[in-house]
Amino acid sequence: MEKISAYIIAYNEEYKIAKAVSTVTWADEVIVADSYSTDRTAEIAENHGARVIQIPFEGFGKLRNTAIAACQHDWIFSLDSDERCTPEARDEIRRTISSPDALDAYHIPRKNWFMGRWIRHSHWFPDYRQPQLFRNGRMTYTEDPVHEGFKLSGRLGYLQKAIWQIPFGELSEIVAKANRYSSLGVEKLDARGVKDSMIKALSHGLWAFFRSYCMELGILDGWPGFVIAFGNFEGTFYRYSKLVEARRGWRHPEIPPFPTKGTSKK
Repeated sequence: MEKISAYIIAYNEEYKIAKAVSTVTWADEVIVADSYSTDRTAEIAENHGARVIQIPFEGFGKLRNTAIAACQHDWIFSLDSDERCTPEARDEIRRTISSPDALDAYHIPRKNWFMGRWIRHSHWFPDYRQPQLFRNGRMTYTEDPVHEGFKLSGRLGYLQKAIWQIPFGELSEIVAKANRYSSLGVEKLDARGVKDSMIKALSHGLWAFFRSYCMELGILDGWPGFVIAFGNFEGTFYRYSKLVEARRGWRHPEIPPFPTKGTSKK
């Protein structure tokens, strides 16, 4: 019978990690890849039966590759600390890995809960990220600092049953994420040789808002859809603005030194 490892990446997620781990205890192995959290994340994960490994954070791609290298079983299920595996998804995963016709990797749909409701538009459903179920040894991640891609050797499919994601417990978290991800994204823009300008920052930010709110029908999600679109504007605008800052090295003005006491003015 095929066995499965579940891994969860985490950093300072003491309020989320227990719920994430508890939804994958059916797996043959649960690993929490922690990046030296300063709160109780590691302790809580271990208390709920996970094996915790510590990995220095050097970008999400490298973090995930190190995590899957620690997985010991035939299949790997990737879960983030703000995600929850539903019973329906668990049952579909079990059926899939037991099938002789199983492919090599699968995307899994995600339902997002935000501002008290399920989000049905705004590109937040089915909200596939990298394949979250794959055979051990068939997939690796590109080592980008953020929004990492993947490299697959084999066939890719799609599961039908959704997992849940609760990306933000409160609105302050969406602001913090926009700030963190925009900083990580600067390295990616610079490596691609993207030209920097504040006009480009504004135009890309406005396009991100328009795409989310209008083209991806975020307007139908009410105020949550607007907040999501605005968050996309902020993250994009500051990513390009920080590229300008990094390349131009803006300096603070300096005040000339004051004369020392006792120095007479001639």
